[in-house]
Amino acid sequence: MITKINKKWLISLSVIICHLSLSVTLTSCEDLFETDSDRQIFDPSLDEKTDSMYYMLGILKGLQQVADQYVLTNEMRGDLVATNQYTETDLRRLADFSADITNKYDSAYQYYRIINNCNYYIAHRDTSLRTGSRQVALPEFVEAHAVRAWAYLQLAKTYGTVPFYTHPLTSIGEANETMPELNLEGICDALIPELVRLSALNQPLPNYGTSIEAGALNGSSSSTPQMKNINSVYTMIPIDVILGDLYLETHQYQQAAIYYAKFLCQNEVVSLRALITPSSFSTLLKEKLPTDLQRSYSGNFMWSSIFNVSNPNDIVTYIPLAPNSLRGVTTNLPAIFGYDFYSTTSGSTGSLNRYMVDRQLDASSAYTQLADKQDWYYLPNDNKQGLIKAVDLGDMRRYVTMEHISKEDSTFNIMIKFTSANVPVYRIGGIYLRLAEAINRMGYPDAAFALLKDGLNDDLSRYVKQYDGDDKAKGRYLTPASITLLTTTLPFFSDEYKTVFAEGYGIHSRGANETAGVNSPYQLDTIVGLKIAELQSVYGIMPTGTMNDTINAMEDLICDEMALELAFEGSRFADLTRMARHKNRAGLYGGNFGSQWLARKLAYKNPTVSLLDEKNWYLPFK
Repeated sequence: MITKINKKWLISLSVIICHLSLSVTLTSCEDLFETDSDRQIFDPSLDEKTDSMYYMLGILKGLQQVADQYVLTNEMRGDLVATNQYTETDLRRLADFSADITNKYDSAYQYYRIINNCNYYIAHRDTSLRTGSRQVALPEFVEAHAVRAWAYLQLAKTYGTVPFYTHPLTSIGEANETMPELNLEGICDALIPELVRLSALNQPLPNYGTSIEAGALNGSSSSTPQMKNINSVYTMIPIDVILGDLYLETHQYQQAAIYYAKFLCQNEVVSLRALITPSSFSTLLKEKLPTDLQRSYSGNFMWSSIFNVSNPNDIVTYIPLAPNSLRGVTTNLPAIFGYDFYSTTSGSTGSLNRYMVDRQLDASSAYTQLADKQDWYYLPNDNKQGLIKAVDLGDMRRYVTMEHISKEDSTFNIMIKFTSANVPVYRIGGIYLRLAEAINRMGYPDAAFALLKDGLNDDLSRYVKQYDGDDKAKGRYLTPASITLLTTTLPFFSDEYKTVFAEGYGIHSRGANETAGVNSPYQLDTIVGLKIAELQSVYGIMPTGTMNDTINAMEDLICDEMALELAFEGSRFADLTRMARHKNRAGLYGGNFGSQWLARKLAYKNPTVSLLDEKNWYLPFK
């Protein structure tokens, strides 16, 4: 049943929908996601070919409006950010699990606005419209289903059980209807069949331009302004990725892996090397570098370029926010993390005057300790036989993610991932990590480790040489069953795709450097053994001596890797609760081990709130 407070926002929802769109001439409008069109909800025919563009960009404006909430409700309740003396009360209450319905970051309404726009488009769009033989409305029709599924998934992860409807609400009477309330499993059961049908159509993502001008950044030179441009394809949510998420959240691991692999293979999305070279190291770090470091580096792109203003690397889906309030929806995220993106003071982005001493959030000790304890692997100058050395420099990604600043007699760190006013939703690195999570729970922890260590590369003589008993100790760790899995069910090693992924890299190499091959100290048995010992020490587990110990430890390694790769981007608490549910479902070390694991990780946040009780994982619904 829907409560009175629910009806209030549903009634409001019915009067603000479907007219948030884009003008036909994308670069001429002041607000990227506004429209000159007068075709609104009161004209339900949607029989013009351009209507798809109008309504789809209106839906995407809804994503802009939920961006800050999406990030902060996940990161504040996770283990990677810390409050400080400048942190506002609403953020503090999210962080210590005391948020109530007055919290400004708690608004189911923002997600239902997206859902209702999607419902309206899906209900009324004529998908038979053609240009020649092409059904011109299908890409947006598929995308509307994907965005709706994403919004419902966020609601379920944030609130637990939520009102569910797939028809558009266009009147107060409809808003007052009694609706079913579904949990995560119920929502997935309701949405997945149609998503599977639409996935099989293999439609391209809607594309309105690869370099749409969103406007000049505040403070940039009037003679040579620094412009923000947007690739419209990267504002879309791929249907196969959201299907993977829905299956992963409901423990359907093989189906999750199949849809992640389908997206990666069909779109030839390779896990590339993201370099952090000595030239980008902090002064402090340069003092710690080994003297015998071989300094020749080559790769695909720089780690810092993932968060560029206009041309970010590694992006699958992002929410681009406007460069100033005159050009559309803006974001508070840069300022909250200590960067004045909207400053009108003369100076380019990255100027010292944009960094804020009175930032509201810092990296937590859990994040810095995790990063600091990682080994870094390198080729020495006197390398004769490909030997790779390990040194305790920590994970290099933290030195780029947290920029060291000296200003106003203060020294502090600023998190740089939102200094572009873009919010990553899906990155290539993140999708590979979720694929690893699914593969691991399928019972192939060695294949999951390959995604961290070597990437998916069928050159078995170079990376993951065929397993036999004598070679296991030398790092040749992929079993025949895993090679078969990665050739057939997940066809990365198949003849069709093996050349596509020939230059793939492991995700851990982005921060730890030389992880690949049999000569690196980063090896399955060693790393998993260390993690099992850590779990014994911290959580008091009693290993069973079975493959299940390896699977559980590998899941924790993947969890750590998600922290190192995706910290502060808006997925952390959802990642932790999802893995906690995996562990509870597996029943290893006791049926409630996942909840104990989660409660132990977050115990410092508020000792009076027990995360052993799943109801405390959710925000109050409003």
